[in-house]
Amino acid sequence: MQPTQTLPVIPLRNAVLFPGVSFPIAAGRPGTLHAIETAMKSPEQLVFAVTQRQDVEGVTPELLHTVGTIAAIGPIQRGVGGARLLLQGKARGIAMRIQETDGRLEAVVVEAAEMPPLDATNTAFVALLKELKERSAELAKKLGLPDEAVANVLSEADDPGRLADLVAGYIDIPTAERQLLLETLSVEDRVRRTLIHVQRQIDVLDAQEEIKSKVQEELGDRQREMFLRQQLKAIQKELGEGEDGDDDLKGLKEKLDALVLTEDVRKEIDREWKKLQRLSRESMEAQVLRNYLELVAELPWSARSEEHLDVVEAERILDEDHYALKDVKDRILEFLAVRQLLGRKPAEAAPTTAPESADGTKAEAPKDPAAKPPEGKGTTNRGRILLFAGPPGVGKTSIAKSIARALGRKYVRISFGGARDEADIRGHRRTYVGAMPGRIVQGMRQAGTKNPVFLLDEVDKLGVSMQGDPASALLEVLDPAQNDSFTDHYLNVPFDLSEVLFIATANFVQSIPGALLDRLEVIEFSGYTEREKTLIGRNYLLPRQLAENGLTPDQLEVTDGALAEIISSYTREAGVRQLERELGKLGRKVARRIAAAEIEKAAVDAPDVAPILGRKKIQPEKIVHEDQVGVATGMYYTPAGGDIMFIEAALMRGKGEVLLTGQLGDVMKESARAAWTFARSHAPFLGIDDTAFERDLHIHVPAGAIPKDGPSAGVAMASAIVSALSKRPCRRDVAMTGEVTLSGRVLPIGGVKEKLLGAVRAGIRTVVLPKENVPDLEDLPQDVRDGLEIVPVQDLSEALAVSLRGRVKDGQLLFTDEAAGGAEQAPAAR
Repeated sequence: MQPTQTLPVIPLRNAVLFPGVSFPIAAGRPGTLHAIETAMKSPEQLVFAVTQRQDVEGVTPELLHTVGTIAAIGPIQRGVGGARLLLQGKARGIAMRIQETDGRLEAVVVEAAEMPPLDATNTAFVALLKELKERSAELAKKLGLPDEAVANVLSEADDPGRLADLVAGYIDIPTAERQLLLETLSVEDRVRRTLIHVQRQIDVLDAQEEIKSKVQEELGDRQREMFLRQQLKAIQKELGEGEDGDDDLKGLKEKLDALVLTEDVRKEIDREWKKLQRLSRESMEAQVLRNYLELVAELPWSARSEEHLDVVEAERILDEDHYALKDVKDRILEFLAVRQLLGRKPAEAAPTTAPESADGTKAEAPKDPAAKPPEGKGTTNRGRILLFAGPPGVGKTSIAKSIARALGRKYVRISFGGARDEADIRGHRRTYVGAMPGRIVQGMRQAGTKNPVFLLDEVDKLGVSMQGDPASALLEVLDPAQNDSFTDHYLNVPFDLSEVLFIATANFVQSIPGALLDRLEVIEFSGYTEREKTLIGRNYLLPRQLAENGLTPDQLEVTDGALAEIISSYTREAGVRQLERELGKLGRKVARRIAAAEIEKAAVDAPDVAPILGRKKIQPEKIVHEDQVGVATGMYYTPAGGDIMFIEAALMRGKGEVLLTGQLGDVMKESARAAWTFARSHAPFLGIDDTAFERDLHIHVPAGAIPKDGPSAGVAMASAIVSALSKRPCRRDVAMTGEVTLSGRVLPIGGVKEKLLGAVRAGIRTVVLPKENVPDLEDLPQDVRDGLEIVPVQDLSEALAVSLRGRVKDGQLLFTDEAAGGAEQAPAAR
């Protein structure tokens, strides 16, 4: 064991002294000065330098670490109130006891014994030591120390422990890490830890150097740009071209002064203009401000299109552009009639001396910015916003353009499909880099008038994300009570949207939030009948495709039969978009043959369609060839139109369970179970033997790859189930629709027009319909109604009597036995 020695203690604040390292300190505390005086009286002049645990003025033994360095006092300089001296580390020491004696601290210290490596010649240890020397030399070079001096110091430190202490004493690391290195007695561990700190210090210096070079490069580019701009300005001045920038600003100021603004808006614009005047033209902020003021100058604060309020002419334009769509046209003509009767033409409010622009818009004459707008303005469009809802391709978007033409207004369209950011509506605040106004303000700038027809396309496709809910932002835009002071985040001043005729479109009304839907007047667009598609193809689509493909009506003649064949065998849609594509394909193929001098003209009839357009793309469902047991015909509706579907029911051995297949949704599964329960609970009425319910029932709805859902298949499912249980065939020429309850009531459903059109297309001539849906038949063309036998029902027994060829008599459903010459038989007697 090492001998102990009693030494005066010198507490160190935020510093650690390593053996073999000289360390200057400034002493000013009375206890420290007393300890130095005591050490100077001894022959060796040794002290125990130990680091404080806390940076405090008053030191007690508990606030000192136990491991420190035995040091010798070097040269000392005394001054007023203190002394400066050099401590030279000799060896590590461990304080066995520290106590206060005569106003100073004194420690009983034993010299710490280091743990050398087990094998100093080990390859790994030698490599570790070499790496420490090389990294230390690299760090010293980055710090700007002389290479020769560093090499001499490192070469003299032949002992690994002394090398680690020497390097640790000069690198910049936290005090706690220094103390940990001092307390590490294993030489190999101390060398490794020191190497880690050296490498970390090198990485920090490399990062600082990279940042510094980037900053210098950026500053150099800016200074160079500024210098070049000054030179350019001087050259332009010599050439007499230096006034262009001033002329641009002068022109912008004239535009701003000519705007008819409210007092608050004028004050804000003037404030921004003054700020622009104080800024350097080359600054980024000046560019942002100029872009903002140019936007303000381009917005239609008072310019309006002069409306055409001739109802007869508007009706002619709407009929010219679109076939059918009676409800939509009636609503637009009603809007025009009200405007005409109220006499609220926005252009009349402007002075007669206001200049008229080349595009037909009129602007109010400049007036006092503080003056209030004329009474009545901003209230010209207090009606509800129109929402055109319906399947794709039925003319929702295109009729909005026709409405603008009929009204004599400018037309603006923006699509919200996939929009997920509130800034799409309200814009970005100008504090952000690359900020832009929202689509509403951009659309108004594009229109150039404050009363355009503004189409908000695909509002049901709005999404929600971390950037906000754009549907909520639309509430203010589409609320007539609020949109006269719509505030875009970028514009940051109120803008009047009350004179804009907003029209929204959607495919699925259910996807629109309730608060937004409440502000909209829904006008339903239903699918076209085949007759309507034929007329549209003949009168609108075919002439357009002939013109686009360079053909004349004499060169390509398409019969009504060919159009009907294309509609039924090459398209499946509620609208006419795919029909126009197929007509375009037909026109291109004929144009190619005419260009190649193969033919001079072509007449296309129904048999000629397949050789030109290729094999049929659509195989619509058709009426089955014969009545079948357990097979009923239902109807369904999709955005692409209506059609029929077959519901199959079959009994098999089992335990009375019901198996459902065909990718049925929850609602459709519940309809099947309700029909099964009705059959069981009304078995005597239906003449079904109770033993039939001991067998399993399998219900399948083809096609199996297509998901299906909805309650309207309830009547058809009940017919198929009762047919299978009673072994009576369902009529093949009857299609059914309607929701059923456990008690057998038939409830109304939707999509009546589309379903019946699909049934007619499939060859159905008799349709079972809920009685409450009879008013919906008015939507059908008269020729379709004349060709159908509609059987309205309120109860399931009435529907079964039609589908299974029977009638209700004396509380029992009786069926007609066609094989027996029409005699009635009860099912139970069979």
